Amino acid sequence: MKIYTQTGDQGKTSLISGERVPKSHPRVQACGEVDELNAVVGALAAHLPPGSEATMTELRRIQSDLLQAGAWLSATPGSETQSRLTPMGPDTARRIEARIDALSAGLPELKAFILPGGHVSAAWAHMARTVCRRAERTVIELTLQGGAPDGQPTAPSHLGPVVMFLNRLSDYFFMLARYLNQQAGIADVTWQG
Repeated sequence: MKIYTQTGDQGKTSLISGERVPKSHPRVQACGEVDELNAVVGALAAHLPPGSEATMTELRRIQSDLLQAGAWLSATPGSETQSRLTPMGPDTARRIEARIDALSAGLPELKAFILPGGHVSAAWAHMARTVCRRAERTVIELTLQGGAPDGQPTAPSHLGPVVMFLNRLSDYFFMLARYLNQQAGIADVTWQG
């Protein structure tokens, strides 16, 4: 199977639900942001220090969740394809919240802003956090400006679970960065502004 199809040479692509839209369509933009986040999570996983098997497993689960979010973003609301997707409910966000709580339990209380960096894995976690926030903003914008192929607004509740997941996920990456620095014996660098 060839990777190239030449069907996008005229600036259009297909949604998972089959509709052809411009590659600049808000729904395609949102999918691209989530895909970029997934790639950054892969880079983060590749830079984990030895002995980080539990975190690796966690990141692989998050990557799977991101693919699920991408499917929801790429399916037109009300389409047959959307009706076949596995729902993204509040349980996904609650699972991330539980991980945030577990990570923060072993960290010193944060009393100042911190600068991104430290161990290379922590730096990648901060990159994931910022890309995640951008993806969240793009998905929110999709719900506000009309994300259906015909330009009609999508109901915010349609993508609400995706927004909730991305919101929790960015907080998770922040706590993971702090955790990874602690595991590496590197103190968070506080902002001296």
